[in-house]
Amino acid sequence: MYQLILLIPTSVDIKSFDEGWPSFLEAVEQMPGLLRESVSRVDQLIYGKEFFHRIYTFSFPDQKTLEKSLLSSPGEKAGKIIHDLTGGKVTLMTAEFQEDSLDNIQSFTSQKTDS
Repeated sequence: MYQLILLIPTSVDIKSFDEGWPSFLEAVEQMPGLLRESVSRVDQLIYGKEFFHRIYTFSFPDQKTLEKSLLSSPGEKAGKIIHDLTGGKVTLMTAEFQEDSLDNIQSFTSQKTDS
């Protein structure tokens, strides 16, 4: 799975951003291949140089689908909207996404111990 990740820094006026968010979300949700979306509302910076208000992720089945989706009409529209909402201060990234449950991970550890 591949994700489009948006980092919204504290230099963005979050109240104004939130007012325009529905128009961005409407465009994103029309992007072909979108499987899932999530938001993390950051409440504490434990370590690092930059603090973010929010982290958004948009999941696609693979890198090719994500790239095509970004170049689609809804993708281009979403890009313009997020740029306008943040004054160009958004950080955009793509990343391969993998996850596993702790139960599954521990099952491999116990198999090695049993051997």
